[in-house]
Amino acid sequence: MTAITLKGNTIHTSGELPAIGSAATDFRLVQADLSDTSLATFTGKRKILNIVPSLDTSVCATSTRVFNQRAAEIDNTAVLVISADLPFAMNRFCETEGIENVTALSMMRSRQFAKDYGVLLVDGPLEGITARAVVVLDENNKVIYTQLVPEITQEPDYDAALAALK
Repeated sequence: MTAITLKGNTIHTSGELPAIGSAATDFRLVQADLSDTSLATFTGKRKILNIVPSLDTSVCATSTRVFNQRAAEIDNTAVLVISADLPFAMNRFCETEGIENVTALSMMRSRQFAKDYGVLLVDGPLEGITARAVVVLDENNKVIYTQLVPEITQEPDYDAALAALK
């Protein structure tokens, strides 16, 4: 369990982010067309997992826009925004915002991803959805960078996440 804050109030996650150098745990998440996807869908690509509470918040929307813009400059990298939002809402957001370089994935069928990656909020007003975090994986799904944003209302460190891919 890790302590973070939401508007200065302490809340807790279900565990810790995966360790640098460890193999990423596979996942089952839902795409916009309601099909399941896993790490195998992105085989051979580096991956930025932009884990957010909900695209219906300004900071989550901003992080998705920033990664969308900056991902266009990065070869062989898939950017995945992962939240508890329904695929319909995520797809509508991406279409409205012109998000083309990010794949939106939903935890609507299970919170197992959030538990496995240590980002499930276990108390506070957002209990049951995710903390804000970034996990970067290499082509072989080895964890090469992680950040659990200490204050959920703050943006992640984009530069550090992207530098891990260089």
